[in-house]
Amino acid sequence: MTPNVETADLLKKVRKIEIKSRGLSRNIFAGEYHSAFKGRGMAFSEVREYQFGDDVRNIDWNVTARYNKPFIKIFEEERELTVMLLIDVSGSREFGSFEKMKKNIITEIAAILSFSAISNNDKIGVILFSDQIEKFIPPKKGRTHTLSIISDLIDFQPSNRKTNIPEALRYLTNALKKRCTAFLISDFMDESPELENALIIANKKHDLAALHIFDKRESELPPVGMIRFKDAETDEYILIDSSSRKVRKTYNKWWIEQMARMNNLLQKSGVDYVSINTHEDYVRSLITLFQKREQQR
Repeated sequence: MTPNVETADLLKKVRKIEIKSRGLSRNIFAGEYHSAFKGRGMAFSEVREYQFGDDVRNIDWNVTARYNKPFIKIFEEERELTVMLLIDVSGSREFGSFEKMKKNIITEIAAILSFSAISNNDKIGVILFSDQIEKFIPPKKGRTHTLSIISDLIDFQPSNRKTNIPEALRYLTNALKKRCTAFLISDFMDESPELENALIIANKKHDLAALHIFDKRESELPPVGMIRFKDAETDEYILIDSSSRKVRKTYNKWWIEQMARMNNLLQKSGVDYVSINTHEDYVRSLITLFQKREQQR
């Protein structure tokens, strides 16, 4: 009986997330998603003679040389995009101090992006990663495919608990030959020296956006005395005296430095990103990201 009960419980969770995320993607994100990401992929259509005001960067030099007068390439918006979700499933996603853990927020956001994609007739695929590639779900269309993705996100148990974002980005560039729109969803608990270069390379080949998920309690310690911490990725324990103002100040300084490092890293890499606090409204954060991308177009 246990497997059936577990399956029924999983289906209820999937259905609950589907109802919420489909409503949000249909009523709130449909227009913003289309404006922010459609048109980023442009397909070659034809050439025509150069006209005053045309972008000289689109000149087709081969045709220009052949006819001894300037011609430019004409591009049109690709009707269909491929959207990839790179989702961090390492141990640190299981942290949470309010109603939801980071992994719950990640699942809901992934579901919203998935339904936004399929409602715009785009393909959606997923790369689940820790410090290795845990699972690759090839891009497809349709509700059934999306529900399968949500089910995996709810129920998936990774083999490893550490984080290696560069490995996920390398896999993306190797697995998908055509340009895609990719969302990197992680808490960015990764200090790999290779991260900046991996972000730059992935962002050149694909249209990359980053969603940084964090919990408020990660930014500050409550003054409650001795706290026994467990590192979710290494399983190591450490005792911290949170009643000490110096300890709390040192911890908060470390957090601020970590966030500054991450912000600087993403800015230097040219990656659009937004930070999402688990106890705040992620809808507003996503809309902010979409609007930012629309303004840059």
